[in-house]
Amino acid sequence: MRKGDGLNFPALWHSYGRIVLALCIMALAVHDVFGTHGYLAMRRTKQEIEKVQKDIERLNKENAELREEVQALRTDPNKIEAIARDGLGLAKPGEVIIKIPQSQQSDKTSLRETVAH
Repeated sequence: MRKGDGLNFPALWHSYGRIVLALCIMALAVHDVFGTHGYLAMRRTKQEIEKVQKDIERLNKENAELREEVQALRTDPNKIEAIARDGLGLAKPGEVIIKIPQSQQSDKTSLRETVAH
């Protein structure tokens, strides 16, 4: 083998080394931005975490309100009476319940709003 027949690695590196290095750096940069654990994936995950935390806060607030309502139902006879009257249509002895059809109620409500303005 003569010296001129083989590949001259230093000459190839000098010619193409910077291009190969630049391509490797570009590939790493693209991977850091668009990869499975890249910047965009991290942003998406962060947004999902914030959404879940807001949902948890909302649900905790709703749970607290429901606990208060349960406590009121256990201890407040007026609350139970209001539910019995409104929800079940019950009345005390001697009271008469008058039910107005829904269409007439909406007509009276719109009439009241018109008179109020």
